[in-house]
Amino acid sequence: MAANHTATYPSLAGRVAFISGGASGIGASLVEHFARQGAKVAFCDVDEAAGRALTGTLAKEGLSARFDRVDVRDIAAYQATLAKVEQDWGPIRALVNNAGNDTRHALEELTPDYWDNCLAVNLRHHVFAIQQVAPGMAKAGGGSIINLGSIAWMRGRPNLVGYAASKAAISGVSRTLARELGDKNIRVNALVPGAIVTERQQALWRSPDADRQFIELQCLKFQLEPAHVARVALFLASEDSSAITGQNLIVDAGLGQVSVAG
Repeated sequence: MAANHTATYPSLAGRVAFISGGASGIGASLVEHFARQGAKVAFCDVDEAAGRALTGTLAKEGLSARFDRVDVRDIAAYQATLAKVEQDWGPIRALVNNAGNDTRHALEELTPDYWDNCLAVNLRHHVFAIQQVAPGMAKAGGGSIINLGSIAWMRGRPNLVGYAASKAAISGVSRTLARELGDKNIRVNALVPGAIVTERQQALWRSPDADRQFIELQCLKFQLEPAHVARVALFLASEDSSAITGQNLIVDAGLGQVSVAG
């Protein structure tokens, strides 16, 4: 893990932050970055081995994070995990709803069960996590909720209809709850990544040719990494963004300015 040579946010020091899907990819970078800010970081994932490995790696650098294995599709278990963190550490002041799965799926292969699972993995848990933490967050004086979207729905990418529908809905959920929770000083924003290079992406469908094509389409000519997303999440979670809510903050190097089918 590279040392963080970017901004430090004093308001995050000692603040309880929870990140779903934090064991790998963007989620792992989020966990690392919040830990480096001195936040009290808890995260969950279905991949217990990766979660334990991340906590071990952080410990070697003098950082700490609390890991719980939980499937966010099990709303009762997920809310119980959040409640236990609140019980042990106090109110969650920064919630990052990151867990998701962008496995490709063609329209002709779609089934009702697959569709329901897409929404459960990529959308439903956002709402019920917010339902769980909002009362404590409000009582503590407010906080920040960050919902991870995706540029995929804005670009109309094929073979992702369930995923894209979920990620598009995150924008609506964020704007609606920003209004509903605003009088409690709770900010709700959607953080929308572009073509982020992760181990999963590289293993399943990224290639040097695909990476070159993405860079050609971007305004900024470099590969995006999880840290680019994590650094924006820190800003949104901090008091430096205290007047920002109900927004889509897009981190895509300008990729979304070009609409490309295929």
